[in-house]
Amino acid sequence: MNRSAREATVRHMMERTSPRVPPELYADAVRRGGRLLRRRAAARRLLWLLLCAACVAFTVWAARVHPWVEPPSQTTPPLTGW
Repeated sequence: MNRSAREATVRHMMERTSPRVPPELYADAVRRGGRLLRRRAAARRLLWLLLCAACVAFTVWAARVHPWVEPPSQTTPPLTGW
């Protein structure tokens, strides 16, 4: 097949109408796509909820324990009576 014949074949293929999709295939794809979007949205909401719960739990823990305060020294007794 020479160049002009190949170009004519490709041009003919490009000028044809696009293939028709069977209606049941289209409906099935729309249904599955909707389900996938709903699952992703639910997973995203769940992850945000878990992140917020972890932040609240950390805040409550930090407020009660005060991890930024240095504990009192236990190695030397206090000096009294000088």
